[in-house]
Amino acid sequence: MNIDEALSCISFDRYELIPAIVQDDDSGEVLMLAYMNRHSLEKTLQTGRSWFWSRSRNKLWQKGESSGNIQAVKRILYDCDADTLLIKVHQKGPACHTGERSCFYRSLQLTGGLGNETY
Repeated sequence: MNIDEALSCISFDRYELIPAIVQDDDSGEVLMLAYMNRHSLEKTLQTGRSWFWSRSRNKLWQKGESSGNIQAVKRILYDCDADTLLIKVHQKGPACHTGERSCFYRSLQLTGGLGNETY
């Protein structure tokens, strides 16, 4: 499948963005969530490095461009509705700008009986 064919499979939202979950290819750990537009997905497919669209800075950015904590992309999967990407990577250094390995290092505490059900 060429890049044009790959891009035609993806359902971008009304802002021409798609959420991209980034996961360590070896451990399965979820590292971060970012957004991609057509251009960043195209650059990712071309280079094998992750590129995203910054909604706050309104610009394209390559993960690790300033920190050196790059992501070598191994696989890109998309969900059944083609509106979310799962990007499997080999992460060099921490993925989070705080210095944590993953952006998901904090948790909320459940109260009451929530979460205690077994099936």
